[in-house]
Amino acid sequence: MTYTDTRNRAVKTDFRTAVLNGMSKETGGLYIPTEFPVLPQAFLNKTPEPGFREIAFNMAKPFVEGEIPDSDLMGIINAAYPFSAPVVPVDRTSYVLELFHGPTCAFKDFGARFMARVMSYFNKDENSPLHILVATSGDTGSAVGSAFHNVPGLDVTILYPEGKISPLQEKQLSTFDGNVRALRVKGTFDDCQKLVKTAFTDESLRATLRLSSANSINISRLLPQSFYYMYSSLVVRARAWLDSKIENPAIIAVVPSGNFGNLTSGLIAREMGAPIDGFVAATNSNRTIPDWIFSGEYRARASVATLANAMDVGAPSNYERIAAMYNLEQVRSLFASYWLDDEGIIQSIRHCYEKTGYTIDPHGSVAWKAWYDIKTDAMKKLLSGEKNDIAKPGLTPNIPAWAKKAAEKQAVGIILETAHPAKFGETVKKATGSSPVIPDRLEKIMKLPDRAEPMENDYEKFKTWLLENLQK
Repeated sequence: MTYTDTRNRAVKTDFRTAVLNGMSKETGGLYIPTEFPVLPQAFLNKTPEPGFREIAFNMAKPFVEGEIPDSDLMGIINAAYPFSAPVVPVDRTSYVLELFHGPTCAFKDFGARFMARVMSYFNKDENSPLHILVATSGDTGSAVGSAFHNVPGLDVTILYPEGKISPLQEKQLSTFDGNVRALRVKGTFDDCQKLVKTAFTDESLRATLRLSSANSINISRLLPQSFYYMYSSLVVRARAWLDSKIENPAIIAVVPSGNFGNLTSGLIAREMGAPIDGFVAATNSNRTIPDWIFSGEYRARASVATLANAMDVGAPSNYERIAAMYNLEQVRSLFASYWLDDEGIIQSIRHCYEKTGYTIDPHGSVAWKAWYDIKTDAMKKLLSGEKNDIAKPGLTPNIPAWAKKAAEKQAVGIILETAHPAKFGETVKKATGSSPVIPDRLEKIMKLPDRAEPMENDYEKFKTWLLENLQK
C-alpha cells in the first residue's frame, strides 16, 4: 500500500514511514492511503458474520502488506484486542456500540493499542527511542499512556488542557511514570494540539529527537478504529429485520465528533465495504464541521469548554482527510450533522435513561439525541422545507442522500458510545439522579499519586522542556 500527504499528493511513502513520522515534516499534512481496497463479498456476507479480530486482520492486511507478515499482524491484533465492542439494542431501531470495554474505558483503546504494537514492531531495530507527542482533550492521552506504558523503545509525552477535563480523566493522565509523562498546559486542547504540530514541523528539533504522534493524525491510530464500524454494521445488518421488521433498512452511524478521527475511520470502513449508508456528525457547541457542511466555508475557531469535553475541538485535524477523500457535495450526501449545548446534553442523558433505561455518557448522549430526533420528525421536517437555525442546537439544515429513508422510518442507527459513563459521574448523576458504577480498573487509578508537570502555552518553553527532559 502506498500512502500520500493531504497537502502534497506527489508524496508517495510506505506504512512504516507514515506511522513513525506521524505527519509530514515537510508540509504538516496528514498521511492517507492512496486507495481503500474493498473486502471480498464472500467475506462481508459470511453467515454468521465474522468476529471482531477476524475483521481486524482482514481490514489491516492490505494496509501493511509487504511490511508486516501475516503471522506478526495476527499477533499484534490478538495482543491488542483481548476485548471486543458489544452491540446493544436499546429500542427496535437503535443500537449502542459500546466502545468502553478496553483498559481505559474509552474508544481510544482500539486505536492506541494497535498503534503501540505496530510502532514497537517497526522500532525494534533502532538504537534511539521514538518519542510520541500527543495532545488530548480527554480520553486519547490515557489510552495512549496505557497502551505505550513500559513498551520498549517508545517514550510518550501527553499534553492536556489544565482544568478542562473531568477529574477522573485527569487522574488517568497524571499518574503514569517510567516512559510516560503528562504536561498540563495552561490553555485549550487546540493550544495543546498546536504545540504538538509545531514540534513536528520544527526541523532543528526533529534533527535531535525522533518524533511521532499518537493522536488521530497518525494513520495507525485511525485505521484500527475502522474495525469496529465494519463489525457493528455487519452485526446490525444481520439482526435488524428481527428487531424492526424493516426490509433492508439504511444503516446510519451516529458519531460523537471532536477531532473527527473517529468519523474518518467510519468513512474508511464504508469505502472498504461496510454496509453503512450514511453518518451523523454529532458534536457539542464546537460546531466547526456542522457549520462547514451547511455553509461550505471551513472556519477553524477557538474551542469552548463543554460537558462533553473530548469533543471540545475548534480546529479538527481530520477535516483535512475528509476533504481529501470527498468534495463538499459528497460530504453533504453522506453526512447529516447535529449539535447540542450543555443544557441539551444533560437533557439527552436523562431522555435516553427514561426512554430506554440505558445510562449513556455526555458524548454518546449527543449521538443519542441526534438519532432520536432524526428518526422521529427532524429529518421529515427538513425534507418538507422546515429548516433549523444553524446557530441553535439541533439538526443542521443539510439533506443527505439517505434522508428520505430516515424520514419514512426505513433506517436503523448505530450510536457510538465512546466512553464509560462513570468517567463523567457528576454530569450523569445530575441528569439521571444516580451515579454510574465505577469499573474496578478506574477506581484503582483514583488512589495513585499525581505526577503531571505544568507547562505554559509557549512553544519555545515547550521545545526547551523536550530537549532538556527527553533522551536523545
